Amino acid sequence: MSGIEFQDVKSARIYIGRLIVAVLTDKIIVREAIKKFPKNVEDASIKSAYHALIHREADEDFRKTDLMYRDEQDSYLEQIAMILQRGEQLPKNIIKNYNHYYRNIKINHSVEFKKWIRKICEFLNV
Repeated sequence: MSGIEFQDVKSARIYIGRLIVAVLTDKIIVREAIKKFPKNVEDASIKSAYHALIHREADEDFRKTDLMYRDEQDSYLEQIAMILQRGEQLPKNIIKNYNHYYRNIKINHSVEFKKWIRKICEFLNV
């Protein structure tokens, strides 16, 4: 988050919720929102929100051709944003869905992170 520190998890969740809303309202692009996430965050709700945005970015071409998928994905992100804006933890089923795929991955904005994103895009054939 470019040096932004949070006093507590609740403040960070509220911030992330607002970032997601900014993406959904086209105020910022997904890549910009991803760059603003806190580094090395340990909160499962924030990690899940991060990966939900990663999926949205990876699905960009598919979203253009399948409007129903796009609407479902945006609705899901809106649900995540509303919960986080209240400073609450995401439901365990959402966290579990992302935790299953991304155990022990830390948010990192380094060269390694960019390589990881590229590998995901290649895997998804994007």
